[in-house]
Amino acid sequence: MTLDLARLLLFPALMAFAAASDLFTMTISNRVSFALLAGFLVLAPLSGMGMQDMLSHVGAGALLLVVAFACFAFGWIGGGDAKVASAAALWFGFAHLMNYLLYASIFGGVLTLLLMQFRQWPLPYMLAGQPWLARLHARESGVPYGIALALGALMVYPDTDWVKTIDAARFAMP
Repeated sequence: MTLDLARLLLFPALMAFAAASDLFTMTISNRVSFALLAGFLVLAPLSGMGMQDMLSHVGAGALLLVVAFACFAFGWIGGGDAKVASAAALWFGFAHLMNYLLYASIFGGVLTLLLMQFRQWPLPYMLAGQPWLARLHARESGVPYGIALALGALMVYPDTDWVKTIDAARFAMP
């Protein structure tokens, strides 16, 4: 039961934390990416994932790390975004990678359009005292893409074996 709870909650909680952190500080701590990596390395063998599947998941994470850091080098995304996206890809493997990237792209586009519109309006005086909101409102500020990455991940995660193989009957109340 503890293993099922960890598989059910760890990844979503870390992705939600990454989104909140990016929203409020415009940064995603390396600790989040390391926790995702460590969580995968502990839970994959405990969940019965074979070595070949684990290596495939590592390959998906490594591929996205290379692509994401190229995007970082061009200034298109932040370093925290690159690392957390790669760590999420590690959990998804190639089987769910394209769905993850599609959802993250759609949410990222919508987020960017909403932020562009938000930044056109004056910030109400009562809210201007909130540093995180003022930073989010600033036109020269970037887009907290960790939000889109987390939303994309949370859309895909229920379709993975991490969740599908959980025996939900164990959590039912008698």
